Amino acid sequence: MASDPAGLLTELAPDLDPRAVAAVRVLIPTGYGLNCEAETAAAFELLGARVERVHVAELLDDPKRLHGCAILAFIGGFSFGDHVASGRVLANRLRFRLGDALARHVADGGLAIGMCNGFQVMAKLGLLPGPLTGADPSDQLAPQRVSVVGNDRLGYRDAWVRMRCDPDSPCVWTRGLDLIESPSRHGEGKLVFADDEIRAQLEAEHRVPVRYVDDAGAPTELWPANPSGSPGGIAGLCDRSGRVFGLMPHPEAFLYAENHPRWPARDDAPAPRHGLGLRVFANGLRAALQVRQAGQKPDPS
Repeated sequence: MASDPAGLLTELAPDLDPRAVAAVRVLIPTGYGLNCEAETAAAFELLGARVERVHVAELLDDPKRLHGCAILAFIGGFSFGDHVASGRVLANRLRFRLGDALARHVADGGLAIGMCNGFQVMAKLGLLPGPLTGADPSDQLAPQRVSVVGNDRLGYRDAWVRMRCDPDSPCVWTRGLDLIESPSRHGEGKLVFADDEIRAQLEAEHRVPVRYVDDAGAPTELWPANPSGSPGGIAGLCDRSGRVFGLMPHPEAFLYAENHPRWPARDDAPAPRHGLGLRVFANGLRAALQVRQAGQKPDPS
């Protein structure tokens, strides 16, 4: 399908200037078994942003590639074959070779999003949940406090799921959204916490932006609505600023209405031109522009 950034922005985010969006630089690290760069790039390009794909090796050799980047997108796949544990090898490489640059990116107002393996990496890297209130400096990577482990029902699960968004969450990516449907495809998606106090703080601060829900719209731990058994139906986390967000499902795989397995039978009126996942990325671009307008991050152009 042909791209129509101006038309999609008018429909999804009429408050955004297409010329301003065209100046937003999105960086997508690729390689080493990651495989969702095409869908993730399309999510931002359909809305008119400037996307740069860079191999992880190049980024590690030249951390300055992050300079001027408004949004960093950690994509899905199987980095390093998910040997040892999902996302562990890539997270270690990023922490020890790029940790300071990643911390500066966030401290300077940069955004980040991660889907599936990207979320697994962000969790093991410490980007998520990020600094805890009163515990960590904001200009350094936080220690790892959560992990993503094997599903309760062992084995790889590939199916569509529904998530409900928390309207009180600081997450800028889910702002104004209620229910999100997306494909979910993973074997290691259960979120676990270092201790109960960490989970309690994140819950109290509404840093669980999305939860798996059942047919009645209630958070669930039961399979198949919750494919991993993640406690409280937790499907993703955000950091304290709300600008860093990761989730196990794949909103980048629901960009067109036709992506939905039941799209011919849907009764939306009028029929949307886009998939619900695209709204997540429109929110990210809006937040990136707000950061720039506030003078927190230089214009890369």
